Amino acid sequence: MIPEIRIEDYNYSLPDERIAKYPLPQRDGSKLLCYNAGEVSEYKFTDIASLLPEGSLMVYNDTKVVPARLHFQRSTGAHIEIFCLEPVQPEEYVTMFAVTDRCRWKCIVGNVKRWKNDTLSLYNPNDDKEVGDLALKADLIERQGETSIVEFSWDGGYPFSKVLEICGSIPIPPYLNRSTEDVDLERYQTLYARFRGSVAAPTAGLHFTENVLQSIRERNISTETVCLHVGAGTFLPVKSSLVSEHTMHREPFVVTLNLLEKLIAKEGKLVAVGTTSVRTLESLYYVGVKCIETGAPADVDQWDPYSKEYDYTLIEALSALAEYLKANNLKDIQLGTRIIIVPGYQFKVVDVLVTNFHQPQSTLLLLISAFVKGDWHKIYDFALANDFRFLSYGDSSILFR
Repeated sequence: MIPEIRIEDYNYSLPDERIAKYPLPQRDGSKLLCYNAGEVSEYKFTDIASLLPEGSLMVYNDTKVVPARLHFQRSTGAHIEIFCLEPVQPEEYVTMFAVTDRCRWKCIVGNVKRWKNDTLSLYNPNDDKEVGDLALKADLIERQGETSIVEFSWDGGYPFSKVLEICGSIPIPPYLNRSTEDVDLERYQTLYARFRGSVAAPTAGLHFTENVLQSIRERNISTETVCLHVGAGTFLPVKSSLVSEHTMHREPFVVTLNLLEKLIAKEGKLVAVGTTSVRTLESLYYVGVKCIETGAPADVDQWDPYSKEYDYTLIEALSALAEYLKANNLKDIQLGTRIIIVPGYQFKVVDVLVTNFHQPQSTLLLLISAFVKGDWHKIYDFALANDFRFLSYGDSSILFR
């Protein structure tokens, strides 16, 4: 049953001065709030290894943010900003970033009403020769509500990944109220980022340094990765008064057979770094259910966890998915999820969550409330009263359920 939740019940006052507009000089220099057994306490992020249960399995999201924001200009002089969301033609990220002449993306287009279907040229106010030689163009193929299909074409034979590096900028969150700067090229990216595709960073991971990772390994805590490419929806507040009227965007993810086997065999706690890791890991149960009931995996819909009650155990669901991969000689599975985790959700996989502090009236705050069984006010009141920094470049927390 789809829960009836009023988003106004997940509001709080966030003063602008509490939003971290820039990262701290040191990645691991942030504060760390710990919520465990209903109690809240304060640590440094460098203490995180000491708080993790020995023998845990810690899972990170190793997606990499791409310079997905492009600034174009019409022949009339009007400026059009294009924000690449996900590849359309070709559909696969690896193939998309390798194409050398043209491609199509689903995009958010700023000032789209001013785009009269003419071909746009990349805005190049400094007459940069490398940018000019590419001659990057954009054509509007189709409008699809809030998004549009845009075709890009360019000269020079460069792969599209290089085109974005030359022409694009890192899309930092709009609530920072500033333009992308050099510091963001390094710091709005996790240390372990590997696979290009996100338009927003999995920000819980921004605090991790090699020293912190080493201290975690020394506590007999094994690590694994998932890859969920974070979409622009992570920036969007819930605009409808009822959460049931909010639409989640599809986000593609990849998990390996090796991870599935570790999840099936694990005896300790499962620690997820970030809400994107949580959504990926929790989606796996419902993918496994689809394998049991239909014989094949499929995308996870927004309301799959609430549509009916399932009697399958986590091990049964994960084993069904693992057996599907083995039977088809696959080392990983690539799917998509629209899962929304709201109060009342029954967690199947994740025991401990490392995460930043999120916007009021956001789906991320709903997930936090679900994880701590409604105790989010206690956590956020403590953070506000003790000078914690909020949002993407803000401080961290570790939550036990």
